[in-house]
Amino acid sequence: MQSRTPYSASEGLARGVRVVRLRGPDGSRVSIATGLGNNAYEFSLNGKNAIWFPYDSLEDYLCDASPKFCGTPFLAPWANRLDEHAFHAGGERFELDQGLGNYLTDSFGQPIHGLLSACPHWKVDHFAGGLESAEVAARLEFGDHPDLMAQFPFEHRIEITHRLRRRRLEVQTSIFNTGNRAMPLSVGFHPYFQLHDCDRDEWSLRLAASSVWNLNDRFTPTGGRTSAREVFPNPAALPLRGQSLDHVFGDLQTGSDGLARFSVTGRHERVEVAYGPGYPVAVVYAPAGQEEGFVCFEPMSGITNAFNLAHRGKYGDLPSVRPGGSWTARFWVEVSEF
Repeated sequence: MQSRTPYSASEGLARGVRVVRLRGPDGSRVSIATGLGNNAYEFSLNGKNAIWFPYDSLEDYLCDASPKFCGTPFLAPWANRLDEHAFHAGGERFELDQGLGNYLTDSFGQPIHGLLSACPHWKVDHFAGGLESAEVAARLEFGDHPDLMAQFPFEHRIEITHRLRRRRLEVQTSIFNTGNRAMPLSVGFHPYFQLHDCDRDEWSLRLAASSVWNLNDRFTPTGGRTSAREVFPNPAALPLRGQSLDHVFGDLQTGSDGLARFSVTGRHERVEVAYGPGYPVAVVYAPAGQEEGFVCFEPMSGITNAFNLAHRGKYGDLPSVRPGGSWTARFWVEVSEF
């Protein structure tokens, strides 16, 4: 009798972009555009996608001349905003070359979201299904690409594994310093989530944090913090109606397993994001007035503008990876009642 493999993984192409799909025995499916930023743009159960991806297909996204920022973009080598077209590290100032045109700016003209959100240079190391899970591992050799090194001159390798198991998606990121000097670390993800059983105004959030970083009028931290309860009277059950969030949360509240859990809940559906110890900061982005509702729970290795705030003595927790060293962090996405 031939053995059955409950979980499977397969690879295909969408308009020349490589895509790996992971499938579970319960009908769950995860689709990762490994050839476009290594972006997981689908986590579906019963035909409902928990990830906000406002296109009928990846092909439609690729045909859009001005595609929306969506899916689960990886933010590196800086996460979210810098407050100038430069960053500081190890006592040095590194100017960004605006003429290369390989990074985005926000409405204030600040660099935002790093260099890799649509990067085509990812290589798949392996993908496989098994009795307990399905996974795909991909890597990016940052130092092999002059246009990237021109903006962030630190050689390193990034490895990301997406793993599907029991209606849960695990995302593991490892960064290896392959250069000869210490490398500052400011990375994160910008996952967009949605529910289907009610409108955005009926959603409620669980914000597992004790503090909120104070922001200036350009949404970058000033260095001070406020109690989360002063900003949100009930952060454990915050109605989204009337709220517009673009906040940086610290002092994450963890359970006995060391994980901090943020979630969005509708009438029945729920999406939960569990932050591992490598992500001590959570940005929550849920702008009001959107045609389609979404909320972003963003795992971050440090606060927005971490490089420059650390240089100014306003942030003391900037990670660094020594030559030959590495850093690894995980977060998990779990769906229920879909």
